[in-house]
Amino acid sequence: MPNRLARESSPYLQQHADNPVDWYPWGDEAFEEARNSGRPVLLSIGYSACHWCHVMAHESFEDEPTAALMNKLFVNIKVDREERPDIDKIYQQAHQLLTLRGGGWPLTMFLDGEDQRPYFGGTYFPKDARHGLPAFGALLKNVAAYYADKNDEIREQSDQLLDALKRLEPAAAAVTTELHATPLQHARDAFAKTFDRDFGGFGSAPKFPQPTTIGRLLRHWHSSANDDEPDLHALFMATLTLTRMADGGLFDHVGGGFSRYSVDRYWQIPHFEKMLYDNGPLLALYAQAALATGEKMFADTANATADWMLADMQADNGGFFSTRDADSEGAEGLYYLWTPEQVEALLGNEYELFACRFGLNQDANFEGQWHLSVREPIANDADRESIERSKQKLLKERLTRVPPARDDKQLTAWNALAIRGLAIAGRSLGQPEQISAAAEAADFIQENLMRDGRLLASYKDGEARFPAYLDDHAFLLDALLELLQSRWNTRHLLFAVQLADLLLLHFEDTDNGAFYFTANDHEALIHRPRPLADEAVPSGNGIAAIALQRLGFLLGETRYLDAAERTLRGSWQAIDQYPQGHVSLLTALEEYLDHPEVIIIRGQADEIARWRDSAAKVYTPRRMVFAIEASEIGLPGALADRKAFDGETVAYRCVGTHCELPVTTWEALP
Repeated sequence: MPNRLARESSPYLQQHADNPVDWYPWGDEAFEEARNSGRPVLLSIGYSACHWCHVMAHESFEDEPTAALMNKLFVNIKVDREERPDIDKIYQQAHQLLTLRGGGWPLTMFLDGEDQRPYFGGTYFPKDARHGLPAFGALLKNVAAYYADKNDEIREQSDQLLDALKRLEPAAAAVTTELHATPLQHARDAFAKTFDRDFGGFGSAPKFPQPTTIGRLLRHWHSSANDDEPDLHALFMATLTLTRMADGGLFDHVGGGFSRYSVDRYWQIPHFEKMLYDNGPLLALYAQAALATGEKMFADTANATADWMLADMQADNGGFFSTRDADSEGAEGLYYLWTPEQVEALLGNEYELFACRFGLNQDANFEGQWHLSVREPIANDADRESIERSKQKLLKERLTRVPPARDDKQLTAWNALAIRGLAIAGRSLGQPEQISAAAEAADFIQENLMRDGRLLASYKDGEARFPAYLDDHAFLLDALLELLQSRWNTRHLLFAVQLADLLLLHFEDTDNGAFYFTANDHEALIHRPRPLADEAVPSGNGIAAIALQRLGFLLGETRYLDAAERTLRGSWQAIDQYPQGHVSLLTALEEYLDHPEVIIIRGQADEIARWRDSAAKVYTPRRMVFAIEASEIGLPGALADRKAFDGETVAYRCVGTHCELPVTTWEALP
């Protein structure tokens, strides 16, 4: 019989609905059972595209004897970390404190059933002892016995753990403390120390794309472009990494889009899962790099990534799905692999060129088959056209295969990253269909994930669930500001203002600055974190500070500017001590010290679009350009004073709080 997870909306939880484990979703029912029975809680956190989550499920959760042991000794709770990042953040931090090791997924934590406090944990545990890890069954018995015999020790340890979690939050900088630019240079120097000069990226295998780091280096180079000695090495670090990633197997050369990470130094063999939260930021980054360098390859990579997102990840309702699995038909990467014989049968006399381009004439590189990565440059336009025709033939063939499973829940935060990427790429590369897709996704969120004036985090099967988190509000606010630059819609501006007000009302730590991850009326958990560092996605605090600052300058609203400054002061200790781990906050710091430029263009639709599109062809990361038709009236804040002239197109330019006289020719703008 299916367990309680069969009633859940999460595809990941539903994958475990037929386990013999008596799973509970996170909630009162599970903890009431723990209190009544006196059993501890086994908390298992994962997500649907997680390979090792599947391995542990097959080995242990589908195994009758192991499940019987779990059911006897524990109350078992399954959590989808994509739906409940609030729970995941807390217990990942707790795991690091308890084990002094990094966490990950699957996360396996054992909690006191009385108060949700963890007392032991790990990640993946095998069914049988191997690789220095204990057998899961033996571990279950030992952990349960420890809970029964050492309850006083557990309570003392948990008190210390909660105290340590609180002490991880840095103290706010005094209002007299000067915020300065030194961390920007320190971060750049730290990136240089770990930069791989041969293959790009930072550190050794496994290698992750790190779009916030690459974007920071592009901005750093741009800020120095007018110096006597521009920082060309920052540009080199960014562009070499982008080139190697796009040429390597991390990128899907047939269907577009990027996998989660590379298992090797060379970007050749990925962990094949594809995540919306990677591809949205990478789409924006490649489009910006195309503007900054003029490199067609960067533009092609951006457009191919957008094509995959629109073809494979956008739902009929306009929103975007979450992930594609690494596995298909029980094997990792199988969907993406080829043999030379298969490809030659498809391509005929165009095979040789394609084989040289993608290494099919070399040794197999993944379990006896070939995963495509660029090995030879394209010599001329005729060869380029041949390669593109061949890709389409392979894609058509690949679409007949059994695809990796897709997690079709739609997450507000990840959709926001997709909206931002499509808005930036669409205007930068002249692709209006990408802007339209971004607008459709924004409308989907506003129409389906706003309820009674509050934002929700997840949507599936017609139902929106879970109070939204910091990342949902901050990422969406940032995305709407980018979308408004690509195509003005006053309704989207008012939505952005609503999100900013929700952030200030429900998430801000008014005593110390910065924002909590959960709202002030959220479910009470053992800790309420204020996450500052960039992780797999940018820091919600960093993006909130950037977006509030930008909205504040756009509208002349000091409440938003003050909140952004308080966020920087509340984060200053972390920024100053470890700047390379707080890149999103560094961008907010940069725009606090060197204010963004805001240009408002008013006039008739065709002419203001021409001015806007002209501005979009230049990489200016601290400039925002908004083209607003003359017929738009009743605009909020400072925009009310940016009126249209009769019969003329007019542009208003402000840098921070300093505004200049309006001009009626584009050439008159600096």
